[in-house]
Amino acid sequence: MAVAARLALLSVFLSLAAHSAQSSFPYHGFNDTSFDLDGGATVVKPSGALRLTNRSQKIIGHAFYPIPFRMFDESSNSFRNASSFNTSFVFAIDPSSPGQGGYGLAFTLAPSTQFAGAESGHFLGLFNHSNNGSSSNHIFAVEFDTVNGQDEGENSKGNHVGININSISSVASKPAGYSNYGNPNNGDFQIDSGNPIVVWIEYDGPRRTVNVTIAPMTKQNQKPTEPLLSHQIDLTPFLKEQMFAGFSASTGDKTSSHYILGWSFAVNGSAPPLNHSLLPNPPKEQDPPPSRNSHLKVLFAALSVVAIIGVLFLAFWFRRMWQTESLEDWERDCPHRFNYRDLYTATKGFKDSELIGIGGFGSVYKGHLRSTGIEIAVKRVRRNSKQGMKEFAAEIESLGRLRHKNLVNLQGWCKKQNDLLIVYDYIPNGCLYSLLYHPKNNYILNWKERFNILKGIAAGLLYLHEEWEQVVIHRDVKPSNVLIDGDMNARLSDFGLARQYDHNEVSHTTGVVGTIGYIAPELVRTGKASKSTDVFGYGIMLLEVACGRKPLEPEQFILVDWVMECYETGGILYAADPKLNSVYEIEEMEMVLKLGLLCTHQRPEARPTMRRVTRFLHGDDPLPAVDGWDCSQSYYGSNSRTTEVISAMSYRSSSIGAISSGSIDAGR
Repeated sequence: MAVAARLALLSVFLSLAAHSAQSSFPYHGFNDTSFDLDGGATVVKPSGALRLTNRSQKIIGHAFYPIPFRMFDESSNSFRNASSFNTSFVFAIDPSSPGQGGYGLAFTLAPSTQFAGAESGHFLGLFNHSNNGSSSNHIFAVEFDTVNGQDEGENSKGNHVGININSISSVASKPAGYSNYGNPNNGDFQIDSGNPIVVWIEYDGPRRTVNVTIAPMTKQNQKPTEPLLSHQIDLTPFLKEQMFAGFSASTGDKTSSHYILGWSFAVNGSAPPLNHSLLPNPPKEQDPPPSRNSHLKVLFAALSVVAIIGVLFLAFWFRRMWQTESLEDWERDCPHRFNYRDLYTATKGFKDSELIGIGGFGSVYKGHLRSTGIEIAVKRVRRNSKQGMKEFAAEIESLGRLRHKNLVNLQGWCKKQNDLLIVYDYIPNGCLYSLLYHPKNNYILNWKERFNILKGIAAGLLYLHEEWEQVVIHRDVKPSNVLIDGDMNARLSDFGLARQYDHNEVSHTTGVVGTIGYIAPELVRTGKASKSTDVFGYGIMLLEVACGRKPLEPEQFILVDWVMECYETGGILYAADPKLNSVYEIEEMEMVLKLGLLCTHQRPEARPTMRRVTRFLHGDDPLPAVDGWDCSQSYYGSNSRTTEVISAMSYRSSSIGAISSGSIDAGR
């Protein structure tokens, strides 16, 4: 897309090496694991049993595999199906007393391991009264409930198994039981008996069916012949491309200890079988009988604790009121929030030795998360920068929910008073600008790599403009905002200037923002950004990648005008990058140069949409006739007002290494 301005340059080195979890695993106990645990969840030593909750009242426990699984294929086609997955695990629920346990546990697929505001009891630590049933949850769960349901529906009975989508109300539910060859065995089958229970959950993507099977654990490890639940449902609309897998449990007025003893999981394959002889035994918890004096002792102890907590709470509250600020809307809605200490440690205290970039609004550091072993890039926005805060919030809001193989992956963020941090995947290849103009070891991108990069950028822009739930205008498409991963695939980055609106609306975004050389003429005149202004920036980048020259150079050189002159004189291939030594597909090079002229047409309505651009690049449609392009005038010299604005504009220079670019100050 185009060369990076300000925050663009920061993101330049933020690499998107899209990490996802291994496709399958088995765990026989959970010693020496690095699961993401919170609430009451802990690994019991030395047995290795994973305890989600103990018998305390109204607590929640979460345990998730720390790396998300890719739940869709790698295709850029917007019509994708959720992948098949298969899991088996062994759990045990030990109630405080027979018939008095609560409330249950759930196997869960979720877009995040954080469940802000989730409630205990019937909500199982996944939902609350406000978001229960919301389509924005993107949560799939299979619940094993031990208390009568909140609603008087199918799951009003306790001791049941249910399939849940975005809600604690099940779309399919049955009392716990199992069946072999048509003979049901569910009369005395209690899931909160304290004994180990085996679960098999299978989702068949092509057939769009969820099967759930349960049975008491035996040495034979025999799976019942018939599933307890078989429900036909397409999970594609409810899942995201990357989902975390794990477990959630909660207690309420009634309590139980909830354990996971072993777990296997696989995407697009069979989960490895569990060897039951290797599993830990569920710890047996004994509640001591209360003595006559115990209540009095507990009362005095409780009063003392309450008094101490009250004093500490007041001190803490006054300190927080003095030092911190209230949460804004975007902070509540955006993805994973990192702990500041973890990022501080990952970057070695933001040492200069870890610095990989400096830009107009801050610095970029390479980091290494100890908990997962993953390399990250951390953008640290400068303190006391109101403009930096604005772009910080904009980038998290727009990029936080976007998922596409040609977009940079935002892992999360952190805000500690005036310290603003954005966390991305680390990509060692850097940005397209560096590869074109300042390559390491004099490496020259060949034509096949360049053409693949251009198609990847187009796919990313098509997703932003037409395939996501809202229209997203990037507003700063240029090579330094395009990162290149280890497979030489393009990842569009730096969404600090991006704006979004509904598909049935018209963009009301105003203000001249972007980088000179990539700004559409009508944007300078009207200040209104649109999908067509993104197409213009992409057109400039088409020419830049094909020609190996910047859009504006000294001696009044304007790349668009020069390519048009080459075309009008019948020698458009003369504009091809001489560093390629004429090693390229002639038809592809000619098509890219002409498409670049078409995308940079002076009239925005004459430019193609990104869907048409992708069809041109893939050879699905022929380019329109050259005669109708009307590109004979300079894009920046043909309009006196445009020329005046450009000459009067101030630049702010920002650089990372050998990269530098100027971005317009106005409108940011």
